[in-house]
Amino acid sequence: MMNLVKRLWSEEEGQGMVEYGLIIALISVVAIVMLTNIGTNLLTKFTDVNTAITPTT
Repeated sequence: MMNLVKRLWSEEEGQGMVEYGLIIALISVVAIVMLTNIGTNLLTKFTDVNTAITPTT
């Protein structure tokens, strides 16, 4: 059992994949936040345009 723990502790083969996974996760979170912000701003602009071109009665 101790040999297994020592081997797992010293093995670094999966380290690169974990780092790539963390980078992809961080990029995904940033992209979601940015797209949400852009979507909100875009909705505001379309609402402003719709209000401006809607005739008043």
